[in-house]
Amino acid sequence: MAILSLQNINKSFGDKKANDNISLEVRENSIFGMLGPNGAGKTTLIRIITNIMVADSGSITLNGQPLGRAHNELIGYMPEERGLYKKMKVGEHLIYLARLKNLSKKVAKEKVNFWLEKFNITDWYEKRVEELSKGMQQKVQFIATVINDPKLLILDEPFSGLDPINTNLLKDEIQELKRKGTAIIFSTHRMEQVEEICEDIALINNGRNILSGSVRDIRERFKENLFSISYKGALPELNGRLNIVQQKDHELIIKMESGQSPNDALKYCIEHHIEVHGFKEILPAINEIFIKEVQKSNG
Repeated sequence: MAILSLQNINKSFGDKKANDNISLEVRENSIFGMLGPNGAGKTTLIRIITNIMVADSGSITLNGQPLGRAHNELIGYMPEERGLYKKMKVGEHLIYLARLKNLSKKVAKEKVNFWLEKFNITDWYEKRVEELSKGMQQKVQFIATVINDPKLLILDEPFSGLDPINTNLLKDEIQELKRKGTAIIFSTHRMEQVEEICEDIALINNGRNILSGSVRDIRERFKENLFSISYKGALPELNGRLNIVQQKDHELIIKMESGQSPNDALKYCIEHHIEVHGFKEILPAINEIFIKEVQKSNG
């Protein structure tokens, strides 16, 4: 079931059409990747979802109801450009931001203490934001975004400036939030992160949704019937029945022709006494698909 549904969203700024008839759905308890090159229209779309802007036309529902200002308390948004007050102390700043989300002072303090302890950073409570590194500020911004337990969490380049350890820390928290029922929109340029954590994606280019669906289904849709065979020992003379695309050190990349099955390739290897140690289908990376589809869309 979709927690967020966008139907035929349009938004223009003068002659520039930022969003052109965009439709997409974000499922409950899922991580949804919103992809696209700079200037594609992702930020405009996010601002419409978060009620910062209003679409020229189209409809949005959240939790099955038409999106309105009352839904702001259900949404957490962490923009790429961070918005912390540098002179404020971390503890009072987080309490202040929690209070803006209609948490009582008591609950706000409890939530702040919970997250600071969870991240093992209680000693930051009295530090001013300007004393923190970019990565530290990133963690504070993340806490501010999730402190009201949003049903829909929007993260724009959340791992920017983080070292691998803190990146993994946030990834674990994102997965935990998903397990607890939060739907997450993840906007990034890092395609390897998309493959790692996203279940569904939408590729936005020139204001249009040019590709959407599950990561698994999209990779299947764009596959080219390529397989990798890793082997041990010397490779015998092959008579051409294997369509070898590439040969590397103890690995063959082959392309299956129409009417052939992977079993045909394995049978051929066995008949020719090739000691097979690995056999797998090669699916295209999201990055490859992204580049091809953006180039086709621009062409």
